[in-house]
Amino acid sequence: MKKGNPPIPTEAELEILRILWENGRATVKFVNDRINERRETGYTTTLKLMQIMAEKGILMRDTEGKSHIYSPAFEEKETQKILLNKFLDAAFGGSAMKLAMQLLGNRKTSSKELEQIKELINKIERGEK
Repeated sequence: MKKGNPPIPTEAELEILRILWENGRATVKFVNDRINERRETGYTTTLKLMQIMAEKGILMRDTEGKSHIYSPAFEEKETQKILLNKFLDAAFGGSAMKLAMQLLGNRKTSSKELEQIKELINKIERGEK
């Protein structure tokens, strides 16, 4: 995996990244087959998008024989952090409190989730990560 900040992926690129994060290194055919389980898309469309992602530094490409094997250039958490910070700044003016209040006020949160949130807050207050 690369170090530094990952480029911000598009929605279509995120779909490919999710498949690779869940399954590990894969061929274009494998990724295209997974996408086609949800919606129909052509192989050449997936191939071109993955080639562009490699050029942008979002994916890494290994050439093994005739097959090109792709893998994410950045870990899932790194990409999520960049996307969340961008969203937080754009939609909530950088306020984590506004985001949390909106999120908790608009959804049914289970007791288990609330306990996990409380534990996270306690860890942050104790200076733990």
